[in-house]
Amino acid sequence: MTKQPGRVPAAESHEPAADAASPSSRPLPAPGAAVLALLTLGWLTAMLWSTREAITSAAAGVTAISLSAFALPGVISAALVCGAAVALTGGNLLARRYGDGATLRFAGAIGGGMLVGLAAALAINLTYFDTSTTNVIAGTTAAAAIIGGAVAGARTAPAVGAVVTASLGTLLFVVAFSRARDPLFDLFGAGDSQQSLVDAAKWVSRTESLVAGVLAGLLAFGYLSWARRRVVRRDPEAPPLRWPAYLIAGAGPGLLLLLAEVIIRIGGRSLLDLASALSEADAVAQTSLGTSRVDNGIWVLFVGALTALIAFGRTLSPAHTDDDATGNSDTVADRVDPEDDEPDPAEVFDTDPARADPAR
Repeated sequence: MTKQPGRVPAAESHEPAADAASPSSRPLPAPGAAVLALLTLGWLTAMLWSTREAITSAAAGVTAISLSAFALPGVISAALVCGAAVALTGGNLLARRYGDGATLRFAGAIGGGMLVGLAAALAINLTYFDTSTTNVIAGTTAAAAIIGGAVAGARTAPAVGAVVTASLGTLLFVVAFSRARDPLFDLFGAGDSQQSLVDAAKWVSRTESLVAGVLAGLLAFGYLSWARRRVVRRDPEAPPLRWPAYLIAGAGPGLLLLLAEVIIRIGGRSLLDLASALSEADAVAQTSLGTSRVDNGIWVLFVGALTALIAFGRTLSPAHTDDDATGNSDTVADRVDPEDDEPDPAEVFDTDPARADPAR
């Protein structure tokens, strides 16, 4: 059979051809994205409803401004996480129907974030009182949802899903932790003096951030492990996620908290300034809360990343080196009896004297 010039026969090629359509070469989807979208939508709805109830129950306009400033961080964080979760769901649907392209994924992610942002802004404008603070809350919430959707446009969808899961768990923990603040204040020595109250508040905040970081890291690792098991069941040859994915997933909740603080200080600057101008105590409270949120985000970032890496490291098996292989071969060689290699004398010398000595 003749060979065409410039072509190498398949039998003579030493490198296997890469199949672009093989499942292992495609980006991995984020499992459970639809469930995450529903949960985060419920959380965003709860934050919007509680903020509305707090504002409408205020007796005067100045109190409504102060309550709006206090409630803004919770709404922005919920919108950021919800936009990312809905964008992940849209990205999975688009990838399943039209293939996974970077441009298509990013466009779908932005579209999902915009959908959440517009729905939240419309709900705020329709249900809140028509004040200057309402427009600030609506616009900042819409911007946070769109930014969350843009974050979900990353190519490593399982890592983004882990960040959303860990962030939602962290936000739920912060709300649940508020019930344990009073006992912890007494535990850390809060007394009648102002200094003792400040010291106790500092230790309570650090305890909350530390536990939230550990929880974020464990949730991120658990989600990525679950995603890995689902992928292996469908495609046993799929490449595993490396340690940077676990590092980003563990640090993701802290990064989202810091990103939410940036959005609050840029988009909600006018509302924070109005609340700080009410009185000197309000100004001190807004400054203290802003500093506490930044510290909390940094703690959750580093503790979550470290926890996820430690959990991932415990799943690794020790690597086998060349020395180990040599040592194993030597051990096997030592187990072989040297006498087994020597020929049997009965086979070399026959017992018949005539055959043993031809001269006779």
